[in-house]
Amino acid sequence: MFTRRQVLKVGAAAGATAGGGLTLFPARALGATRLRPMDPANIPKYVEELLIPPAMPPVGRRGDIVEYRIGVRQFRQQVLPRSMPRTTVWGYGSVAHPGTFSYPGHTINARAGRPVRVTWINQLMDSRGDFLPSLEAVDPTLHWANPPGGVARRDSTPEFSRTPRPYGGPVPIVTHLHGGHSLQDSDGYPEAWYLPAARNIPRGYARVGSFYDRFRAESEQRFGVRWRPGSATFHYANDQRAATLWYHDHTLGMTRTNVYSGLAGFYLLRGGPSDLPDGVLPGPPPGVGHPKSRRCFDIPILIQDRSFYADGSLFYPNSRAFSGYRGPYIPGTDVPPFWNPEFFGDAIVANGRTWPVLRVEQRRYRLRFLNGCNARFLILKVADDPVARPARAALPIWQIGSDGGFLPRPVRFEQLRIAPGARFDTVIDFGEVPVGTELWLINEGPDDTMSTGAPDVDFVPADPHTTGQVLKFVVCPRSGPDRSVPPDQLRLPSLPSLGAAARTRRLVLTEEMPDAADSAAGPVRMLLGTVSASGAAVPRMWSDPVTESPVLGTTEIWALRNDTMDAHPIHLHQVQFQVVGRGPDGTAPPGRGDTGYLDTVTVPPRQTVRIKAHFDIPGRFVWHCHMLEHEDNEMMRPYEVVRRRKPAKGDGRPKGRSHKTKH
Repeated sequence: MFTRRQVLKVGAAAGATAGGGLTLFPARALGATRLRPMDPANIPKYVEELLIPPAMPPVGRRGDIVEYRIGVRQFRQQVLPRSMPRTTVWGYGSVAHPGTFSYPGHTINARAGRPVRVTWINQLMDSRGDFLPSLEAVDPTLHWANPPGGVARRDSTPEFSRTPRPYGGPVPIVTHLHGGHSLQDSDGYPEAWYLPAARNIPRGYARVGSFYDRFRAESEQRFGVRWRPGSATFHYANDQRAATLWYHDHTLGMTRTNVYSGLAGFYLLRGGPSDLPDGVLPGPPPGVGHPKSRRCFDIPILIQDRSFYADGSLFYPNSRAFSGYRGPYIPGTDVPPFWNPEFFGDAIVANGRTWPVLRVEQRRYRLRFLNGCNARFLILKVADDPVARPARAALPIWQIGSDGGFLPRPVRFEQLRIAPGARFDTVIDFGEVPVGTELWLINEGPDDTMSTGAPDVDFVPADPHTTGQVLKFVVCPRSGPDRSVPPDQLRLPSLPSLGAAARTRRLVLTEEMPDAADSAAGPVRMLLGTVSASGAAVPRMWSDPVTESPVLGTTEIWALRNDTMDAHPIHLHQVQFQVVGRGPDGTAPPGRGDTGYLDTVTVPPRQTVRIKAHFDIPGRFVWHCHMLEHEDNEMMRPYEVVRRRKPAKGDGRPKGRSHKTKH
């Protein structure tokens, strides 16, 4: 019997046939010629250079505001080595600079205190102006954006009289600046999505999400900039600490598929009193156009896992049979037909290329690591052998910053544990490494959900021949002096205090098992909730009324208790928080990796993590698990920062919506 804890080989699973006539092929290929998944062992490693994302070019300035117009398009890109087929992906790019569309998107370079205005445009259309469907199977049985439901039934859980096919209509998007300190109308709220302005949107479809019109009106009144159909204009004040942020899609019930298709990019915030002077750290960062002759020593690296078909297209399962359960599905049971609890790709992609090589000089490098995987936890180490396990750390990794900016002091690690959505700002010193040396960035995290403990002791680490490798370093002679400060001698900016907490909220992470007698189905949804006075878990759905309503200007402690068997990365929008306790009851001191400010924290199974956050922007935001399959199926909750000391009546949602809708 299969369980979701067993990792299925993509090649073996892809030929299976699910109950109800469903097959393991992406939505675009239903009824088409069957393709075989690519064996990752056949993908050549370390033949392509690491792509360093250039800076996104602005389209202008209005006073102090830097303006961008960034579209989302579909195109083909060389993700695999050039000896292999190209891959159809989605990506961001400047609409005024067509050559900038890429996966990942070009980096938005921002300065603290200098506002940025981005018009995000949904251009998922073909050359005729017709909409393009999703590259992956979208499960219409979840609580999701649901454009076919029309205005009255959008953002709901449809009901079906028979198992449906994957959704094949126009794709909604809404972009979230992860780690940003933004007003609610610019945060990328999951129900503020919008479709492309395509000519063939079916009659009766909702073109925008439930919160889009409300946020559009607020933004237009505040900033005087009109939102055009198929777009949204977001304003980022950049009134926060210098930090490594990133942007990605956040559409309700579709984040996993939209991000898997390529919708992600870096947003680097520099300057201000919480940054260091130029020259103290390795630099420069990538600029606009990024000429090849210019050496970059401040490099952001987005790490993701992907799988491919033989023609180079992305493989992502389009049936729950991938997890070992072959039906019956909704409506015969409560098991979703297409959603899988997690997915782990069998190839590692860094900055949009499989297993690239980075040629480094004999000097220090600032490497900003982002775990952009859907569900995979990473344990990164610099090793002198890519396959030997246990691996010896060939160089230390100095962490100087986390999600919310610089740490109080540098911390030396032999390895980094990075949860999905988290960022590690590091310095690695190649100065004493002989020219010609080859080193590898390896991954000793599991090819499965993360629990706790050490690789080879408490869990089986990633396959050392495939997902256990990330990229290769080749050491080259230094081209000029390295004037950056050694990491152990850095004096980092101080951390501002969050103040005393006004209250503590007890919250819980849980999951719901199916009503079906066949336990092989695994969970049917993942949930967040509250804890009763007796200590019992009270699971909550996305559609339930808001239960977390911090008062504007106050600081709170949230005690996150994990009642599941997996570790979960919990992300809060709008705020950066501090970890103040861990352990079975949350009273043990924070770990070495908990210093500084975070917006994403790992909560291990059967443990409680206590975080402290200050809420200084009123409005509606979300908190959720950053395993994207979990987030898309109920492991996300709204929260409301209020100006009064009691929650508003009801849940504050626009009227005219129901939780269940019939199709």
